[in-house]
Amino acid sequence: MKLISIVVTLYNEAGNIPTLIEQITTALEHYNYELILVDDGSTDASVKIIKENLLPNIKLIVLRKNYGQSAAMAAGIDVANGDYIVTMDADLQNDPSDIPVMLEKLRTENWELVAGIRANRKDSRIRKIPSRIANKLIRITTGVILHDYGCTLKIFRRDIAKNLDLYGDMHRFIPVLAALQGAKMTEMPVKHHPRIHGKSKYGMGRIIKVMSDLLLVLFMQKYFQRPMHIFGPVGLLLFFSGLLINTYLLIIKLAGEQIGNRPLLILGVILLLAGLQLILFGIVAEILMRTYYESQHKKAFRIRSVIEYNATPV
Repeated sequence: MKLISIVVTLYNEAGNIPTLIEQITTALEHYNYELILVDDGSTDASVKIIKENLLPNIKLIVLRKNYGQSAAMAAGIDVANGDYIVTMDADLQNDPSDIPVMLEKLRTENWELVAGIRANRKDSRIRKIPSRIANKLIRITTGVILHDYGCTLKIFRRDIAKNLDLYGDMHRFIPVLAALQGAKMTEMPVKHHPRIHGKSKYGMGRIIKVMSDLLLVLFMQKYFQRPMHIFGPVGLLLFFSGLLINTYLLIIKLAGEQIGNRPLLILGVILLLAGLQLILFGIVAEILMRTYYESQHKKAFRIRSVIEYNATPV
């Protein structure tokens, strides 16, 4: 039986840990699995309680400080040995009993990522409203159509999870990062429970963070390999607009009119310089991208499979 890695990130979840371990143990008793608990700099008794509940198939990763959920998730995925990798929260709002169902869907229907949709969500309005806004915004701008980007409960095939490259707060955009790899993904409803212990770490303030990260994701999705395609057209537009304005001013100057006190002259010069700077910036970005790939021997593509002709009769 293939190994399943359950990666759980936690921060000050001391009250939930024993129940969490018990629920996962019950849900996956017939599976070959490892549980990876990543403590993201907790200041309560989380680490102590985990140590008291350690089992042979449980790993505890203690980060030096609070790096954030994305970094903690990346740390857990990095040490995971499973052929399938599951991510979930430690707040007991995700239900481990959904994991076998999601795994079956992934296997039988040949998906590479199955994401959860929190059906009948048990959160307050102050969490639901920004989540709905963020979900709609991400769907519209990225074209990756999922209904619940904020649901941490997801299951991946190993190669997809290992190449997510999670930084900052990019865990919100995992489906988009997976789509950049060409992952075949789907979603399914999962159970959602009210939080009993601890406090939520999210609120209205995360909308600004989501929008900021969304700009980066859009750049990575559309222009990461060819940054000149965004800087070049804008730079050329500004440059030729400035050139047109300055040509017009040169013509009327030769006709005898004074142009030294015209605001249009300043605008023309600014547009020329701004356009030139953007074009040069695009060239530098292109060189950086080539250095990024070539210096680390990275590929600009990912192969799903190689199929060869089999001359041997079956």
